[in-house]
Amino acid sequence: MTTADGWARAVRERVGLGRLLPLGGVGDGAWITERAARKVLLGAVSAVPGTRVEGLRIGPDGSGGELRPVVPPPPSALPPGPLRVTADFAAVADGPLPTTAGRLRAALAGAAHGLGLEVTEVDLRAVGLLEAHPVPGPGTAHGSGERGEHGGPGASDGTGRTSGTDGTGRTGGTGGADGSGGPVAPAASRTPGAGQPAPAGAPAPAPATGAPEPPRPAPAGEPAGSLADRAGAAALAVPGVSRLTSVLGRPAQVAEHHPTGAAASLPRPHVRVELAVRGGRCAAEVARRVRGAVADALPDHPTVAVLVTAVD
Repeated sequence: MTTADGWARAVRERVGLGRLLPLGGVGDGAWITERAARKVLLGAVSAVPGTRVEGLRIGPDGSGGELRPVVPPPPSALPPGPLRVTADFAAVADGPLPTTAGRLRAALAGAAHGLGLEVTEVDLRAVGLLEAHPVPGPGTAHGSGERGEHGGPGASDGTGRTSGTDGTGRTGGTGGADGSGGPVAPAASRTPGAGQPAPAGAPAPAPATGAPEPPRPAPAGEPAGSLADRAGAAALAVPGVSRLTSVLGRPAQVAEHHPTGAAASLPRPHVRVELAVRGGRCAAEVARRVRGAVADALPDHPTVAVLVTAVD
């Protein structure tokens, strides 16, 4: 990790953004903050009555299936690859815990795929029993139990800790919607990535042999501010984009990079756009359209990366 990557990670943790998670597959060039994704997933489980979910995290599934992105990613963003959702939950003892876990797992997996996250595992751990159905507090969705970016197992207001089907308190690893522990079904629109066969005739993705060369300052010519303004306007005009954001810097930043990472290659313009997506829209699909719109709006057809920082 470079000094710049370490600084960027520290800033993200300070403002509570969490990790920058890949959206879609290796060719999509899009990322979403963990905070934005968590908000959507916790909203989904709020529809499961008699439950409280805490300490929800999203990260790599540990299989080592990361791939090299086709465009320079935001600083220290996770590479494209399969993800795992982990969370603790407490539930009212009005039914089998594996059944309740199955409902939560289905809600989380569905919300993740609706965003465009390549989630292959949803790992839940039962940590307690609730004496009654939780009542949502001010500004908190029913059953969400959101406690912050690094929340761990929360203290239950129930009668004690419970163990799962393996005796450790876990109710499943990859887990299916029926609580049987089967794999999470992928969404029909998933982009081929790690662990998925590519369509016939499609080129194989490049192995994760290194990150693309970091972008350099904008090239001479049209002022970078003018190009950035044009990029932002093109992004804002895409259906599904609710607003531009500036969490990591300007809403649109223009730089240049060498596509192959070699100093002898010709530099190419690169744009990173930061935005919020409207609720109910597939963030990965919106990001793909933004990439196309921005590339068409600027000279030299630059590469484009999109960072979704909020879902409104």
